[in-house]
Amino acid sequence: MFSGDDIYFMKLAMEEAEKADRKDEVPIGAILVSDGKLVARGHNCPISSHDPSAHAEIMALRSAGEWLRNYRMPGATLYVTLEPCLMCFGALTLARVERVVFGAGDPKVGVSRMQDELARVNLNHRLAFEGGLLEEECRGQLQGFFQRRR
Repeated sequence: MFSGDDIYFMKLAMEEAEKADRKDEVPIGAILVSDGKLVARGHNCPISSHDPSAHAEIMALRSAGEWLRNYRMPGATLYVTLEPCLMCFGALTLARVERVVFGAGDPKVGVSRMQDELARVNLNHRLAFEGGLLEEECRGQLQGFFQRRR
């Protein structure tokens, strides 16, 4: 199901999550890849940036948009350590990202299981979600962060 490249890029996303952790942000990291090449990186930083939209996925999309000089990223794959929320889903849809590969599922706000309901609102783009890549490792990053905070 997942390729060696998928594993490689998810490990890079985990490195981004570590950057967030070092800043005392929830450790979530994202990597955007297009044509097999790393285009952008992002990690969670809503606290330090005073920006509720500064999720890892959004930060990667912002960086990719500047690098590509385009807000659309057809054919791109986003690797993220935690299943995207509804806000990130919207941004990924608008960016026309083709595929989202996530590590740990998010039973509270993860959106992949809601995609069929969201499709009923006539979205003009549909993301392909694949979850569970390096799931234990990604979940471990999050659990470790919250255990240290208790």
